Amino acid sequence: MNIHEYQAKEVLAKFGVAVPPGKAVSTVDEARSVATDLANQGHSKLVIKSQIHAGGRGKGVFTDGFKGGVKLCANADEATEIAGKMLGNTLVTKQTGPEGKQVNKVLIAAAEEILNEFYLAVLLDRSCSRPLIMVSTEGGMDIEEVAEKTPEKIVKEWVDPGLGLMPYQGRKLAKALGLSGGLVNQAVKMFTNLYNTWWQCDCAMVEVNPLCIVRKPDGSEALAAVDAKVSFDDNALYRHKDLADLRDITEESPLEVEAGKFNLNYIKLDGNIACLVNGAGLAMATMDIIQYYGGSPANFLDVGGGASKEQVTAAFKIILSDPNVKGILVNIFGGIMQCDIIANGILAAVEETGLSLPLVVRLEGTNVALGKKIIAESSLDVISADSLADAAQKIAQAVKQSS
Repeated sequence: MNIHEYQAKEVLAKFGVAVPPGKAVSTVDEARSVATDLANQGHSKLVIKSQIHAGGRGKGVFTDGFKGGVKLCANADEATEIAGKMLGNTLVTKQTGPEGKQVNKVLIAAAEEILNEFYLAVLLDRSCSRPLIMVSTEGGMDIEEVAEKTPEKIVKEWVDPGLGLMPYQGRKLAKALGLSGGLVNQAVKMFTNLYNTWWQCDCAMVEVNPLCIVRKPDGSEALAAVDAKVSFDDNALYRHKDLADLRDITEESPLEVEAGKFNLNYIKLDGNIACLVNGAGLAMATMDIIQYYGGSPANFLDVGGGASKEQVTAAFKIILSDPNVKGILVNIFGGIMQCDIIANGILAAVEETGLSLPLVVRLEGTNVALGKKIIAESSLDVISADSLADAAQKIAQAVKQSS
């Protein structure tokens, strides 16, 4: 689960991570109030940041032609004016696609003088099943670009989950960033707090880009998380109701939200052949083989190991809500799920939705003979397949012929 930047900073602040003072607002009046308060506190410059679940906001363009989803402002009046131009407007970035995303909130924060920028992330290294902290002196840049062009500038430190981040590791990371003096102790404390956030909140990732050395109003230097991105492991959210409440479904695909109501794992893709499969690995293999035989998958849809007739029907309705879908491939390996039950569910879904698109069904496993018999004896137009390769070829051909 992803959250907005302002929410990420609120979470980090609870764990003692220094973030620039600021507040998210949803109206111009709120923007004027917050901007005025920050100015009265001595912050001479402010930053207005559109709150959407997408990167590249600073270089984004609003659909009315206004450029930049992140703006520096010299005073409260300018901040109020800029907030008014962003709120309710649609921002298009390299990550939103051409349709963009509507800005319902903006973050108004102090824009302290930045002296240096760094990158930091805490995540799980699945290759060794250990937490990993990555830092780089190349703050403000996409870490993928740094990894490709200058990988030596990324420093990695693995953490023993039984011990947590040790002080010597924090000092090692601080040294890698070239920090000295009092900033080293600040860094060790911040790195520890960021790791604790990741660990205690069951995060998938905590990313601070940029992590900055800033000059505070009193002239002193300090570290601050100027931008932050936090995502959580969905499977652990039952332990964190307060974090689950941060979810903003307006930032998610409506079809994915609807699938979640039926405990279906659905991700929309750009193709035209829909997949309905039980098991994540089998679903990925199904998408691969569709591509191999000249088709293009329209979605990832895992109905799980024990889908009911109601879930299968819901899955069909979700699939058919995508106007790009021109055909459907059902690939079921019956283990816990019995093939006769899934066959009845498929036929019920076809009847209820009035399906007119090509449908190829491949069943294998428990009660497969009965499942195939149920489909064969039905009066519905369902194409049966004997293998995954056979199924992929048949649906790719059927879609090609119907287009």
